[in-house]
Amino acid sequence: MITGTLTSKTFLRAVNLEQVDAQVFDEAYEATTQYVPWPKAYGGDMVAQAAAAMMCSVDADRNIHSMHSYFMRPVDVGSAVRYEVERLRDGRGYSTRTVRGFQNGKAVYSAMGSFHVPESGPDFQTQPPATVGPEALHSAAEVLNARDGKAVEYWGSGRSFDMRHVPGPVYVELEGGTVPQQAIWVKAFDALPDDSNLHRTALAYVCDYTILEPILRVNGLHWSSPGLVTASLDHSMWFHRDGRLDDWVLYAQDAVSSQQNRGLAMGRFFDRQGGLLATVAQEGMIRVGA
Repeated sequence: MITGTLTSKTFLRAVNLEQVDAQVFDEAYEATTQYVPWPKAYGGDMVAQAAAAMMCSVDADRNIHSMHSYFMRPVDVGSAVRYEVERLRDGRGYSTRTVRGFQNGKAVYSAMGSFHVPESGPDFQTQPPATVGPEALHSAAEVLNARDGKAVEYWGSGRSFDMRHVPGPVYVELEGGTVPQQAIWVKAFDALPDDSNLHRTALAYVCDYTILEPILRVNGLHWSSPGLVTASLDHSMWFHRDGRLDDWVLYAQDAVSSQQNRGLAMGRFFDRQGGLLATVAQEGMIRVGA
């Protein structure tokens, strides 16, 4: 049964950075990974924390527009990660940063990010897929309410965001068929502060939860499949337009390729008005019977 309180505190704790003395690059920040019922920390912690650390290092007139990440080692749950930021370049219109995450004296994560001073210009975007609205769908807590277990509790109430699947979730069984695409409506459980950087960080945080699911789906798998082992390998994200993650956002996802126990998936975030907020590409390790 789902007994946890539905709040967004986990996300807000994850991106609460503390500035510390730099040991490698120009400046450094520490953040703590949040609870998950598995041996390694959630990859979205690192993506969002690294994005927040880079945001702290640039002038307020420029916004992150892309970041590219590699996950190098498993990260301990509930432990601090030190993010060392290097200021590679500050131009009139763009700034470039690298960031490296360290835990237990080892590099565990690395990323590059680019920031841009907003400009006016032509505007075009791809359109969102046709789908049902979030109000017609069951939340994870409702889907899983009759089941027990630490994973069930976490999926239902521990992730800071309400997530509603189309054509159906893949928590404990494959619902909706072995198709290479899905969509998820996402919304923070609580109202979030009026901080555009925080909402960009929320996009970075939430994107890793489900981006590998189209690959699971097309291969007839679900998160509870016996012997399933997954890991994020690398991750790229482009931020197009501002949006709010305390309003419903549609995360449309496609499986691109699956081979040699690796899979590549693409995702696009749209607001309720159809505006394209961000695009994601991620490769992950997916093994069965390992």
